[in-house]
Amino acid sequence: MKNKLILGTLFLTVTGFITRIIGFFYRIFLSNALGARLLGIYQLIFPVYGVCFTLFASGIQTAISKQVAEREATGDSAGTRRILFSGILISAASALITAVLVFFGAPFIAGTFLKEAECAKSLSLLALSFPFCGITSCIHGYCYGLKKSFLPATSQLVEQSVRVIFLYIVSVSIPVTCELAIAALVAGELSSCLYCICGNILYQKKRKSEKHTEKKEGSIPKKLLSMSLPLTTNRLFINILHSFETFLVPLALRRFGLSRDASLSIFGILSGMTMSFLMFPGTLTNSLSVLLLPVISESAARDNTRTLSRSTASAVKYSVLLGVCAGFTFFFFGEELGTTVFSEERAGIYLKNLSFLCPFLYVSTTFQSILNGLGKMNLTFLSSVLGLSLRAVLFAVLIPKLGVYGYFVSLLISQLFLALFELTMIRKSIRFPFDAVNTLLKPSLLLLAAASFFYKLYEFLAVQTTISHLLLLALCGILLALTTLGLFIVTGILKRGELTGTG
Repeated sequence: MKNKLILGTLFLTVTGFITRIIGFFYRIFLSNALGARLLGIYQLIFPVYGVCFTLFASGIQTAISKQVAEREATGDSAGTRRILFSGILISAASALITAVLVFFGAPFIAGTFLKEAECAKSLSLLALSFPFCGITSCIHGYCYGLKKSFLPATSQLVEQSVRVIFLYIVSVSIPVTCELAIAALVAGELSSCLYCICGNILYQKKRKSEKHTEKKEGSIPKKLLSMSLPLTTNRLFINILHSFETFLVPLALRRFGLSRDASLSIFGILSGMTMSFLMFPGTLTNSLSVLLLPVISESAARDNTRTLSRSTASAVKYSVLLGVCAGFTFFFFGEELGTTVFSEERAGIYLKNLSFLCPFLYVSTTFQSILNGLGKMNLTFLSSVLGLSLRAVLFAVLIPKLGVYGYFVSLLISQLFLALFELTMIRKSIRFPFDAVNTLLKPSLLLLAAASFFYKLYEFLAVQTTISHLLLLALCGILLALTTLGLFIVTGILKRGELTGTG
């Protein structure tokens, strides 16, 4: 894998982890201020956001990234700028229309689809962020296509920081509500958008001073729409399935025998607390996948099978490794993390039960990026639809019988199916090696020993000292990470050639 990909991934990862850490404190504050039930109501709003974001930003961002990467490979920088500006016009117009519809239709959406009238005001506020999100996403797609990660990475940090600071300052004099949390989100998106616009202006001034080839190849808006519309349609359908899944879980829990408030509380814990932990290590695979797409696109366009094979093999290996590391960490420390960080024992129990999901969850993100880079968006769509449909069926069948444990089993089965299906599709186009010993067997044995040792150390220190449990968890986590890294290097699991692209 190329150095630019690795360096970009590492930079996105570092800033992503900082953003996630800030987000953790934000989530802790929200969970304490809102409580499990209101946190559940707050989480119900985001499926609507996901559907709307898909309409005005998701497809166009990927289309911009892919087309910019292809134009940049031919030295057509003027073409890449035209792609960006055309994409912004398309996305901003779509975002404005969507914002108007949601702003005025919020009571109907809240009452008819969410079944929670309390969500109406929050939805109206959320609509104000749509135009900013659309512009930001287009600039991000442009940067990813150029494999320039600084602006997208730092803009995420700006967005998260402004959101937290805004809510903290305002909450001093006003009680925290779902509406106030959404207002903080809008402030963050506005700040991120302004930051991206300023950053892009400065970058374009620098690019114009350089000499580049200019090629005119048909209508750019038409090409963007021809690529983004299928993507948007596919992702819209997927987001609708996601939204249905979100509404289905509380309803299925009620069928199990729980009350409305109890169902919302469990949903709030799962989506607002447990999944925050579970997705935290995914910062690495998310960063890798975003930057992997243009590399795969370029290599496929040039028919460079060697680069395709090496990039895919390295990306898959380190995604699985991350999943194995996270899985063992959450299995041993999950209960303590939930209790200590969120003061909610159930969050920790749920996290431990979901730890087995990590390898499949993280590698699936990488698989989808590879398929998109190959231009096989239809297969990404098919795999997502099949996986989500299977999950919805399992939710409907297992949760009413097993309760929340039916949720765990459903997620594991559907995510395993999704990863295997995507792997099968990729293997038809790219032949890449997979070292099972250094990716699964050796890491699992080493992590089993290291994680169990440091968990015993944590239990001993928690009893024998007066140090706060949160600090002890952080200390043991750092020691576990450093020890694991050292063991992986010594035993040959991590190889320098894979990271630098020289091996």
